[in-house]
Amino acid sequence: MADTIVRGQSLDGTIKIFVANTKDLVQEARKIHNSSPVATAALGRTLTIAAIMGQNLKNDADSVTIQFRGDGPLGNIVAVSDNKSKVRGYAVNPFLDLPLNKKGKLDVGKAVGRGDLCVIYDMGMKEPYSGRVPIVTGEIAEDMTYYFAKSDQIPTAIGLGVLVDTDCSVKTAGGYMIQLMPDATEETAEKIEEIVRKAPPVTEMLEKGMSAEEILFFLTDGFDMLVSNEKVTPEYKCKCSERRMRNAVISIGKKELARIIDEDGKCEVECQFCNSKFTFQKDELLKMYELAR
Repeated sequence: MADTIVRGQSLDGTIKIFVANTKDLVQEARKIHNSSPVATAALGRTLTIAAIMGQNLKNDADSVTIQFRGDGPLGNIVAVSDNKSKVRGYAVNPFLDLPLNKKGKLDVGKAVGRGDLCVIYDMGMKEPYSGRVPIVTGEIAEDMTYYFAKSDQIPTAIGLGVLVDTDCSVKTAGGYMIQLMPDATEETAEKIEEIVRKAPPVTEMLEKGMSAEEILFFLTDGFDMLVSNEKVTPEYKCKCSERRMRNAVISIGKKELARIIDEDGKCEVECQFCNSKFTFQKDELLKMYELAR
């Protein structure tokens, strides 16, 4: 089943829902970072919700960045999406190995730990908009739900899952986000809450062969829903380039550039999102030095 994101809304406009199948996207991230199962699960969930949130961006230049800055052994997790749900991300310690938790599941909560969750929207304004909340559980979906309630003040239900196979490949991955609009009644909120409470994990639904659209209708059972015909294919796609890396090196300033030229004579830069390496020789560094402030 190909990766896809479907979106729908109720006829009365009080419910908005996104459902994503992101197996290929998360598998690509796992291959790039050679991540352990628990790191694959944590990063995969974060990439999935970033891809979903990307669907709320209007312009091609817009982006949303999710940062889990926890004190757990996994280190920081970063995921970035554009309005086409082209995402990229990384975890600081992708090789982390942890024992399963008491339920026999990957212990993402322990891997992430406690700290801050920061969400940054860059809409091309002078300053990006950012919201920050404490990390409550480290389980990604629960913390993102808490973020929307506290920072954006939007009643939101989020489910995220990554099922890792015995060979460390990604068996299934996906997620959903249901949001209630201001005109939603208490009865609507209670019905959605009950459906979500009784719903199986998203990985279980995907493993049974349910499509994103079928999951959408399952999660909104009893409501009249309209589903968008627009097909969105989320994808892991890094935007690094030699030009961007050159600008990054220039931004470190003349003092640091002078030290690198004097001590090393060359500079190697690695992209955290895709592990691509860029090497700049002394003659290039001297030109960058002239451009630096």
